[in-house]
Amino acid sequence: MTDTLKFWAVVPAAGVGKRMNADRPKQYLELAGKTVLEHTLIRLLHADVFAAVSVAISEEDPYWPQLPLSGHEKIITAPGGKERADSVLSALKAIRADAADDDWVLVHDAARPCLTSSDIHQLIDTLAQDEVGGILALSSHDTLKNVQNGRIAGTLDRAHIWRALTPQMFRYGLLKSALEAAEGNPAITDEASALELQGLQPKIVEGRPDNIKITRPEDLALAQFYLEQQQ
Repeated sequence: MTDTLKFWAVVPAAGVGKRMNADRPKQYLELAGKTVLEHTLIRLLHADVFAAVSVAISEEDPYWPQLPLSGHEKIITAPGGKERADSVLSALKAIRADAADDDWVLVHDAARPCLTSSDIHQLIDTLAQDEVGGILALSSHDTLKNVQNGRIAGTLDRAHIWRALTPQMFRYGLLKSALEAAEGNPAITDEASALELQGLQPKIVEGRPDNIKITRPEDLALAQFYLEQQQ
C-alpha cells in the first residue's frame, strides 16, 4: 500500500431479497442482536483500511435511517438503483469528489455479514500491485452439471470452476467506466463480469468458506453459527 492511494468500500444495499419470504429486505433481518447490514458494515469498518464506506440505499427504505450506523462519520449514503450494477455505480458517483481514478474500491454484498478482516487484508495485499484487480472466490468441490430442459446435458470440469464471493476489488476509474459501458446489460451480475466485458481478466484470490451470502431463510442460522465460531 502507498501513502497516496486510498481504499474505498462500496455496499449495494437496495435489494428486496424476495427469496427470504420476510416482511422486510434481508439486509434488515435480525442476526445475533443486530441487522445483517449492521454486521456487514461493522466488519468493513473494523478492517481499518477504508477512507469511507459508500452504501447504496433504496430511496423508499424506511429502515436505514433507524440504524445508528447510518450516521457514522465514515459512511456515505447513495441512492440505490434498479439492479445491483446501478447501485454500485451510484455509490461510486457518491465518492467521485474524493476518489482518484487509481484508488482501489472493494465492493461487498450487504448480505455477507461474516466477512473477516483477514480476507479483506489478504485481498488488498494480493492485488495492490495488480494491473486489473480481482475477487475473493472459492474453488468448487461439487460435481457440476450443465442442465437443459431439466435434463443433464453434460458434466463441467470443476477444476476450472470457482464461486465468486465479495469483496471484489478494482481501481475506481476502471470499475466506474466498465459499469457505465455495461449499463442495462443483464449479464452483469457482479463487478468482475463488467471488467470481463472489457476484455480484462480479474485475478482470483481464495477466500474463506464462512463468507456466506444470506439468500434463503436457513442461511440466517448458518451465519449466526459462523459469527459465533469466529469469535
